[in-house]
Amino acid sequence: MNFFCLTYWATPLEFIGRAQGDCEDFAIAKYISLLMLGVPNDKLRLIYVRARFGGSLILNTEAHMVLGYYVDPAGDPIILDSLLNSIRPAAARTDLTPIFSFNSQGLWVPGAPNLGADPTARLSRWRDVLDRIKIDGIQL
Repeated sequence: MNFFCLTYWATPLEFIGRAQGDCEDFAIAKYISLLMLGVPNDKLRLIYVRARFGGSLILNTEAHMVLGYYVDPAGDPIILDSLLNSIRPAAARTDLTPIFSFNSQGLWVPGAPNLGADPTARLSRWRDVLDRIKIDGIQL
């Protein structure tokens, strides 16, 4: 395991065991925790975004990942973000520009039809972390 590798996504057990992680680790831990609590998978998506920092006059952006909860699959999600202490609707998060979203059922790109593709076939890090989650004994 290389927790200091920028491309490593930790399982929830690894994340909790180290008591630290990056945005992907937070989002994945929230996703898996909510699934284990019975939230339907079709209500949750990991969302890869460009996040703007420093206020409206500074154009500093960074790749970031959040978890979206969709009351309606076609609607606007509620965003769970490790950068904020509050949960807000996506419409209120003008600092985030969504690039694509995914869960274990699909992959979505804003403005495009549902790709319907197996997200693990296109996202090797996602496939890898899901495999390691199973090894940890967590069944989804």
